[in-house]
Amino acid sequence: MGNKAREFALKAHGDQKYGTFPYSVHLDEVASIAKSYGKTAEAVAFLHDVIEDTDITAKEIEQEFGCFISRCVQILSDEPGDTRTIRKAATYKKMGNVKGDESLALLVKAADRLANMRACIREGNEKYLTIYKSEYDVFRKSAYRFDLCEEIWAELESIQHA
Repeated sequence: MGNKAREFALKAHGDQKYGTFPYSVHLDEVASIAKSYGKTAEAVAFLHDVIEDTDITAKEIEQEFGCFISRCVQILSDEPGDTRTIRKAATYKKMGNVKGDESLALLVKAADRLANMRACIREGNEKYLTIYKSEYDVFRKSAYRFDLCEEIWAELESIQHA
């Protein structure tokens, strides 16, 4: 399932960039963090930005990967809004209501944030690292679930307090 999700996501993202790198760099990093939690987590990781950043719809993801994966990707997709602050507030509110099996989406969101913060450190991107750190408390409040992915949260905490 991971290879199919990766190929689907790469085709959907086309020639989009993650900074100066092909988008595959970001997708591969998020998936590498998530894959120890299972094949479904890995597939959702590859697909996590498809609805938000491409013309692919939730229905198309559902047709290819099923309702559960589609729903997880929808949870991960930013809500609409004119500014990052508005988009993130609505998205974090949505994530705060997630329960049960769909908490897998929150694991992938933590992996995504970790990949983003690692990239900021590697590339010296203080602007986005500062943004991620300023959002951290509300992000954690909405996305953290006890015993879901403690290793990811431990590294996020260490970066937050570095």
